[in-house]
Amino acid sequence: MAGKYFQDLEVGMTFQHGQGRTVSETDNLLFCGLTLNPQPLHVNEDFASKSQFGTRIMNGIFTMGLVVGLTVNDLTDGTLVANLSYDHVVHPRPTFHGDTVYVETEVLEKRESKSKPDRGIVRFKHWGRNQKGQVIVELERTALIFKRPAAA
Repeated sequence: MAGKYFQDLEVGMTFQHGQGRTVSETDNLLFCGLTLNPQPLHVNEDFASKSQFGTRIMNGIFTMGLVVGLTVNDLTDGTLVANLSYDHVVHPRPTFHGDTVYVETEVLEKRESKSKPDRGIVRFKHWGRNQKGQVIVELERTALIFKRPAAA
């Protein structure tokens, strides 16, 4: 199992997720199409060229989803029961076509489940950064994580 069980995670632990992902115009247009989001900052170059950004920017929900996805191999692959919440999401700067996204995670808190003894609740903070090291999105995520199965 690549993911971490509840017992493997301690408050204050940090992870530098090694896998990065370069985002493209196609990613942006497909995501906007699939989510029925016609925001011209994402899909209309003429409109976006006159904005403060000077060009189209990536859909922020795509960027947030990518940041969470880039953590799966290191944190929750096979050990996640469910994501319970996404909180305190901020986008301090835009993500542009061609940017490469990297992620850092800190474990903020954890507690045992009150109703399910085989799992626990963990709150993570994720920072998504571009190739320049600039934070493009940060968020907190609360997840329900399996405990390591008892030895048979």
